[in-house]
Amino acid sequence: MQLFDYFRSSASYRVRIALRLKGLDCEQVGVNLLKSEHKAEPHLARNPQGFVPALALDSGEILTQSLAIIEYLDEVYPQTPLLPKDAVGRARVRALAQIIACDIHPVDNLRVLKYITSEFGVSEAQKTTWYQHWIEEGFAAFETRLAEKSTGAFCHGDNPSLADLCLVPQVFNAQRFNVDLSPFPRLMAIYQRCEMLDTFKLARPEHQPDAI
Repeated sequence: MQLFDYFRSSASYRVRIALRLKGLDCEQVGVNLLKSEHKAEPHLARNPQGFVPALALDSGEILTQSLAIIEYLDEVYPQTPLLPKDAVGRARVRALAQIIACDIHPVDNLRVLKYITSEFGVSEAQKTTWYQHWIEEGFAAFETRLAEKSTGAFCHGDNPSLADLCLVPQVFNAQRFNVDLSPFPRLMAIYQRCEMLDTFKLARPEHQPDAI
């Protein structure tokens, strides 16, 4: 398999963790978002949206959208499952993951930040305030969900799940933008447990071949 990604992309980061948790070998091919390589024809042929990650399978099929890729990997490589066996548990994990992947990440990603600065003249300070606001709002909901039901050492149970794969990259981004994370002790405790695992450490942006 080949993973077309960008070292600092949080969506790519999720998939890298999944691949490592499942012990899968995958060639990484960097797509530099700052150089607009995602808008060039070779990458648009992989994904007409121009997003990363894209996962090219041995069959030639190309998968896009990080959550879809992770669920594919979980179905085809069921070792180290990333979703619970019970339907209610799966719904809870997906809901936690989507707080981040569907509600926080889309309004805080690079293309949105570029757009609000170029089209509306938003200052760097205002852009940072925007970024921090959406993380803080989403993390407050995430923290409340964790408090409602204590299920183990991680977001759901005693092993990392899809929810943890989404949480860790978003905390990484929050730290980059100096978000005050002290109001979220449960969330941060899970993040710290994840960061103790080599599978999470090796997926960090600074350890990727295209890191700059």
